[in-house]
Parts: sequence; structure tokens; C-alpha cells
Amino acid sequence: MNYENLVPVTGIVRNISQTPRDCCNQMITINTPNGINNFMLTPGSVVIGDTQLRSGMPVTAFYDGSRPVPLIYPPQFQAEIIAPMRNDETVVLNFFRRNLTAADNSLRLNIGRSTEILTLNGQRYSCPPGENFLLVYYSAATRSIPPQTTPRRIIVLCPRPNR
Repeated sequence: MNYENLVPVTGIVRNISQTPRDCCNQMITINTPNGINNFMLTPGSVVIGDTQLRSGMPVTAFYDGSRPVPLIYPPQFQAEIIAPMRNDETVVLNFFRRNLTAADNSLRLNIGRSTEILTLNGQRYSCPPGENFLLVYYSAATRSIPPQTTPRRIIVLCPRPNR
């Protein structure tokens, strides 16, 4: 998966329904400040923390912006990653350099003792997280340039080997 192409949509889960002819897929409806978005959750989609999604839950869903999408309303995307979050949290996906500054200088990370650093499959990550795409959960950031935060959780999106 090319993490550079992932586009975030943040909102509240409104509805979860089975697709009519395929019990392995679900349609997740998310309310956002800009309206409703539908996401197809497939067996290839990743839900962070293997969390059971439910109505009323705040999430950030990521879809591949390079894939074609049907021109329908509300928009419908295939979910690549769904990141359930707390009400006061922000979730960001970006490439972070060795010094833990985002490639676009939008955020700098300060790792705290309580910062949880995991791989996408939930295993503890014990190496320095920089030089990777990181999915970062945080609540507050400074007003400096770049803004700085001590994240609650970091998910390291390790490169997948070519098969």
C-alpha cells in the first residue's frame, strides 16, 4: 500500500450495515462537518486496535486517493485504514523524518514515557520510529512552527515487502 496516497476523513460513525450480497463487507456511514461519507469495509481494510466499530464512535477513515470512485452522493470510498479515536483526539498520517518532524513540517513529535508505539498489527515497536509513515494520535499541540505534541499513541506503518 502506498501510504502517500491515503486521504483522511474524520467524523462520527452514523450507521454500520451489511452489504446485501456479501457478508464479509460492511458499509460504514460517517457524519463529517462537510456531510455524509460512506466507506466500504472489506477483509483487506485495517481497523486500528481490532476495535469493534459502533454508532456514535469518532473515527478517521483513510482511503486511497489514487483509486477511482463512483460519482454518487453521498461519496463512497473503500476504507484502507479506520482509526477509532477519543472525542478530544486528532489522528494524523504522515511521513516523519528521523528527528520526528513531519515531511511537510506540519507537526513535530516529542515521545513521552506514556507514548505507546506499535506496529499496524498491534505489536510493540522498539526501534526509533522516525523515517517511517506514522499514524499519530494526539490531543493538544503547541502553537509553535511546526506545532509540537506528545502523542498518546503512534502506529508505525512499516513498509510491506514486495511479493
